[in-house]
Amino acid sequence: MAILAILVVSLICGLSMFAVRGASNDQLEVYSWWTGPGEEEGLAAMAKSFEGGNPGVRFVNAAVSGGAGSNAKAILASRLLANDPPDSYQRHAGLELLDDVRSGKVQDLSDMYQQQGWTKVFPKGLVSNLTIDGKIYAVPVNIHRANLMWYTPKTLRELGLSGPPKTWAEFLQQAEVIKAKGKVALALGPEWTQKHLLETVLLGELGADRYDQLWAGQMSWMSPDVGAALATYAKVLAVSDVKSAAGDWQPQLDRVVSGSAVYAVMGDWSSSYLEQTKGLHWQDGYNVAASPGSDGVYDFLSDTFTLPTGARRPDLSRKWLIECGSTDGQNLFNPLKGSIPARTDADAGLYKDYLGWALQQWRDPKVRIVGSLTHGVVANNAYNAEIDSALGLFVQDGDQGKFARTVEQQFRETQ
Repeated sequence: MAILAILVVSLICGLSMFAVRGASNDQLEVYSWWTGPGEEEGLAAMAKSFEGGNPGVRFVNAAVSGGAGSNAKAILASRLLANDPPDSYQRHAGLELLDDVRSGKVQDLSDMYQQQGWTKVFPKGLVSNLTIDGKIYAVPVNIHRANLMWYTPKTLRELGLSGPPKTWAEFLQQAEVIKAKGKVALALGPEWTQKHLLETVLLGELGADRYDQLWAGQMSWMSPDVGAALATYAKVLAVSDVKSAAGDWQPQLDRVVSGSAVYAVMGDWSSSYLEQTKGLHWQDGYNVAASPGSDGVYDFLSDTFTLPTGARRPDLSRKWLIECGSTDGQNLFNPLKGSIPARTDADAGLYKDYLGWALQQWRDPKVRIVGSLTHGVVANNAYNAEIDSALGLFVQDGDQGKFARTVEQQFRETQ
């Protein structure tokens, strides 16, 4: 079914491209996976601003649905292979960019960074995650946080739980109480959400230093500490609804809102969905905490846009990238998307409730920053794909030794 869905979307995109090429040349085709509540409105707000600043130019939204870009990335790969790129496309900051850079699919934007003064207003660590072989290849529009656990205060009160768990051991203790009262401890969605959960368990059990060492190849997947973390992950899966997992992250959160499940681990795009779509208010209707064991750590990802090699209108592509990197563009987009601005000079007063807390955490020098696995920061595409395959088997058969051996070997083979 997944393959059929991608083929259907590919056909639709192909027909769309025929229409794009047959129309006026004064248009910009931007490719993303932003089709859900909040993110779609945020993109539309930036698109409207772009068209307003470029009279006569039409913004063509070529978004493809699918959580974490799962469908969009597959279709984009076929377009890039066919040398048929959009005028700009979305990538995550970090090693997700590496293949595009090494294959010459994206252009160096270092000159634009100098012209726009972006090296002074984007965090140094973020810029380093956009830099490959000394050149900068994408423009960030936001910052997201991955290591978060979502819940409703009402459900915790009904269960007699004083608050969300601070460790995974405490979560497993709570899970016994939750099961006894007829609820599921943790809601899950498709495979990528299960991988998202894996990275938060690894972060919570290993700590930030060893988490970084694992992705850098400085810590073995065969080590006792990683083995213990994987054992914890297996126990967490056992008290989740993985066998009847939701189709995507929104219905995953719906189970928490309805009260059939108590917690969900998901990134902070959840805040926009819970507020704008479900009509809930932060700290009253819904609340959030750092995923167990990761308080004081910010597991970050960043959505970025590129200038593809062979773009039909590179002049318009550059204007779009300026929109993405601008103060106005980021402030239009992020409050709707449920993310915070990449720029350090953005007005903090525009970010309320959960986003205000997130921005405070991001800017707090005491908070440790690490990069997301699932969302492209710490592993290249080949290694990430191998982890996906191995994790799918692990979730089915529970053989953590086989999983550890496989990903250890694949790290060496994909670097």
